[in-house]
Amino acid sequence: MGARHLGPHPSLDYGVGAARGNVRPGPTGGPGGQVPTSNAYSATLTASWELDIWGRVRRSNEAALASLLATEDARRGVWLTLVSDLAQAYFELLALDVRLEIARDSTGAYQRTSNLFQDRFQFGIASKLETSRAEGALGEAQATIPALESEIVAKENQIGILLGKSPAPVPRGTPMYAQAVVPTVPAGLPSTLLERRPDLRQAEEQLVAANARIGVAKAEFFPKLSLTALFGTASPEVSALTGGTATIWAVAGMLSGPLFNAGRTLGNYRASIAQWEQAKLQYEQAVLTALREVSDALTALGKLSEAETGQDRAVKALEQAVGHATDRYRYGLANYFEVLEAQQQLYPAQRTLAQIRRDRLLAYVQLYKALGGGWSLTDAQWNDAAKGTGD
Repeated sequence: MGARHLGPHPSLDYGVGAARGNVRPGPTGGPGGQVPTSNAYSATLTASWELDIWGRVRRSNEAALASLLATEDARRGVWLTLVSDLAQAYFELLALDVRLEIARDSTGAYQRTSNLFQDRFQFGIASKLETSRAEGALGEAQATIPALESEIVAKENQIGILLGKSPAPVPRGTPMYAQAVVPTVPAGLPSTLLERRPDLRQAEEQLVAANARIGVAKAEFFPKLSLTALFGTASPEVSALTGGTATIWAVAGMLSGPLFNAGRTLGNYRASIAQWEQAKLQYEQAVLTALREVSDALTALGKLSEAETGQDRAVKALEQAVGHATDRYRYGLANYFEVLEAQQQLYPAQRTLAQIRRDRLLAYVQLYKALGGGWSLTDAQWNDAAKGTGD
C-alpha cells in the first residue's frame, strides 16, 4: 500500500462586488444641490486553514482515502463475481448439452430395442409383456428431451443477461468432455494470493478507515486552531475618504474546543472504537472464509478427479454389458430383462459421469474466484484486466 499521508489543505475563496448608490443630505445637511451617484467595486481573496496539530485532518483524509479504496475493491469484487458466474453458467450449459445428447441416444437405443421386441412378437418369439416394457422405457426416455431443451433455453437466457444482451442462442465452443480439466495448479499455493481477493482488500480498507476515525474522534478532545487571511482592493469612483483605490487586508486566528457537550465527544470516541473492533472481526472472518473456500475447491478437485475415473470405468463396463445382453437376446440366450436392465443402468451412469465432469469444471471456477482471480495472473495483470473490463 502506498503512502496515505495527506496534510491539511487550505480553502481558498474569492469575492467580487459592485455597488451603486446615491445619498441625499437631510434637512440639517450641507448646502442643497445635486448629489453625484457613486460606483464602488471590490475584489477579495480569502484563505483559511486549520493547523493540524493533533492529526485530526490527517486522520480524516486517511479515513476518506481508505473508504474510497474499499469502494474500488467492491467494484472489483462485482467484476470477479460476474466473470465467475458467467463461466459457471457456460459450463452448466455444456453439461445440459451432454445430458440432452444422452437422452437422445437413450431414446434411439430404446427405440431399436422396441423395434426388436416388436419384430420378435410378430413372429411369436417374444411376449406382449416384453414389447410393453420396451414401449414404456422408450416413452420415459422421450419425455426427458423437451424438459432438457427448456433448461438449455433458460440457461442461454441467463448467460445473455450476464452479458447484458437480449435472449438468444449461445454459440458453443469446445464441448464439455473436450474441455481441459487438468490445468496446472501449482502445489503449495502461497497464501499471499489471497491478498488480492477483492473482499479481503475491502475488509482491510474498512479496517484502516475505522482505525483512522478513532484518531479523528480522539482529536476532538483537543482545541482547533484555524487561521484566515483576507486580501483585496476597493476602487470607488467617488469617495471622500480615499480618493482612489484602497487595499483591503486582514489576518485572523481562532482557537476553539469543546468545553461541555454532555459527553458527546466521549461517546463518539467510544463508538469509533467499537466500529474498529467490528471491522477487525469482519476482516478476520473474511480471511477465514477465504481459506475455507480455497480448501473446499482444492479438495473438490482432487476428489472429483478420483470419482470421474471410477465412474468412467463403470460407464465403459455398462456399455459392454448392453452390447452383450442385446446379442444374447438376439440368439435366444437371454430374456428381455437382461437387455432392459443393462440399458437402464447405463444411461443413469452416463448422466452421473456428465455431472461429475461438470462439477470438476465448476470447482476450477470456484478456485479461480477463491484466489481472487486465479493462480497464474500477477496482481498487476489482474488489475489491468479489471480496468480494461470496466472501461
